[in-house]
Amino acid sequence: MEIGSFFLLLALVIPVALFIARPLLDKEAAAVTPEEDIQEHELSALLAERDRILTALEELDFDNALGKIPEGEYEPTRERLLAQGVEVLRKIDAIDPITADPEMEERIEAAIAERREATAGTRYAVVVDADDEVELQLAARRRTREGKSAGFCPKCGRPIQESDRFCPKCGNGLV
Repeated sequence: MEIGSFFLLLALVIPVALFIARPLLDKEAAAVTPEEDIQEHELSALLAERDRILTALEELDFDNALGKIPEGEYEPTRERLLAQGVEVLRKIDAIDPITADPEMEERIEAAIAERREATAGTRYAVVVDADDEVELQLAARRRTREGKSAGFCPKCGRPIQESDRFCPKCGNGLV
């Protein structure tokens, strides 16, 4: 039985040893040059920046739809983000032309046409879920309260609204 145990042990050790030694024996995997590594890191950073800009644009559009952004700030901010996005996409195409799909332009044009049809009559489409509905209600409430200032509390000097019966800071009766 000694010889059988030896062959069984040998049958287990040889595949494990080959599996562990494979990275050392594979010359192509170890042939990554520092230039390729830097280029890969740069591409990864640019893709992350692209995602950040897209998220910022979505949030900006949504906040504008809710009325959280003054009209004078929305357009310049959106144009600046779009310019940054275009620059990042150009850098990505310069580093990795494989990601520049020849059919990409057709798909983009089709998506733009679909979006224009969906948002006909409105400036931007806003998808509303339960949390967004609460945000819309809060924004509407703030807009109604903005124009109804009644002055200041006679006791603490804090601004009060027409609908306030008591000062929100000190609790002084206002009626």
